[in-house]
Amino acid sequence: MVFGPCGGVRGNERCEVAEHRCVFLDGPLPAWPDPPAAPAAVSGLLTAAARGPVVLSDLTTAPFDTDSVRRVVEVLAPVSDALLAGEYANRPDFPPTMLAARVLDAGGRLWTTLTCRDRNRVVLEQELAGLAALGVDGVLTVTGDARGPGVRAGATQVFDLDGPRLAALASDVGLPVAVAESPEAPPAGARPARVAQKQRAGAQLCVLNHVSTPARVAEFVTAARAAGATLPFVAGVAVYTDEPSARVLQRFPGLHLDDARVEQVLAAPDPRAAGIEAAVEEARALLAVDGVVGVNLSGMGSARGEDDGARVKAAVAAAVGGAR
Repeated sequence: MVFGPCGGVRGNERCEVAEHRCVFLDGPLPAWPDPPAAPAAVSGLLTAAARGPVVLSDLTTAPFDTDSVRRVVEVLAPVSDALLAGEYANRPDFPPTMLAARVLDAGGRLWTTLTCRDRNRVVLEQELAGLAALGVDGVLTVTGDARGPGVRAGATQVFDLDGPRLAALASDVGLPVAVAESPEAPPAGARPARVAQKQRAGAQLCVLNHVSTPARVAEFVTAARAAGATLPFVAGVAVYTDEPSARVLQRFPGLHLDDARVEQVLAAPDPRAAGIEAAVEEARALLAVDGVVGVNLSGMGSARGEDDGARVKAAVAAAVGGAR
């Protein structure tokens, strides 16, 4: 990693996978050295965002299960302006290009997360070429969560590149590019300027990790604008309806939830209804922030399986007004 820090720096400034302090917290962060990238093709999501708020829904499916992909897409696609396929250190799945083909066949508009953890530069270039040929709506380029001790022991981790350099590669092949940022992870004061640097690398959209309050998102967007970033933002909305789906978000490094609201939802007579209501309220508050053009419905949604989680997110998306 050259253009760090990653989004998972812990609140005590510790690396998310080791005991040492994050090495990027001392001194100025590296600046993107090249001229600003030429704009890539405009995506359908960005076109829709120019007309009104958009909903990007996380695509959570059973690994290596094409039927699960079809079922979840059929639930989410009608009420979402686009779907976001993730890539997780502890949950391997089909290669991004293959998964994208299945999503497109099922009728979804897809943004694909591409990480640097398990692929060298050559394979990343192959995936980008494949995704461009398929016609995905865009790619979210991130360095990727490193596997912690005990996760897939014996499997190597590559990291030829990091997120900004992958964004530049994706832009070079003509793909619309999104990048991620964690507003409340250390060093919080330096992260708005990182958005401007990632835009110089080729980013057209910034997807924000979960932040404790909409006011904090507003502060971050204002600071990013002051640092030179002009791209639009999609803000993360935590979607949970039971304890497992809430706790996994609370434990994830770099993410910050309104903990009081989480406990209120879990203590409600009907946590499912309360969780959907909380997500809708958070989405509407975030969409009122100047510079936020959409929301990302993020999380499992439900511990009762991928299909139920999709139904939960679909209820939130429909209430917010996705895919008008």
